[in-house]
Amino acid sequence: MLINLPLLSYQPNLKYQQFENGQHVWDCIRKKYVRALPEELVRQLLIQYLIQQKGYNQHIAVEKQLTLFGQQKRFDILLYNADFQPAVLIECKSANVELNQAVFNQISAYNLHFKVPYLVVCNGINTYCARLDWQTETYQFIPEIPNFSQLNVV
Repeated sequence: MLINLPLLSYQPNLKYQQFENGQHVWDCIRKKYVRALPEELVRQLLIQYLIQQKGYNQHIAVEKQLTLFGQQKRFDILLYNADFQPAVLIECKSANVELNQAVFNQISAYNLHFKVPYLVVCNGINTYCARLDWQTETYQFIPEIPNFSQLNVV
């Protein structure tokens, strides 16, 4: 189920700065400027959406390392519930990357580490969110990313 997010409407919220190695965008979670690459712009627009529309604030982790099958990987965004338990794992891609099976395989592999109930993939144009049922080992696409206040509701 495709979710249409108005991410470009958050473009005015982004702060840019020019450095020797190119344009950078302010990451309000990591508290630093990062290279304004296409995937990073999707990530920063999505972060603005999550904060302003979905009620996430201090419950966001960005670009942190994890170990998976002995290899070091980095996830894009991890949202926590009110108890700071991982709840939503998000994979961002640039707009020219198709959200195909390989992208879903990547986020599913990362989720072996976290075992969160929600997975989101986004390329700035298309967004999908799936709710996982670990007991029945099934998933269901849902029409929106859950609000922060919904994460502790059973």
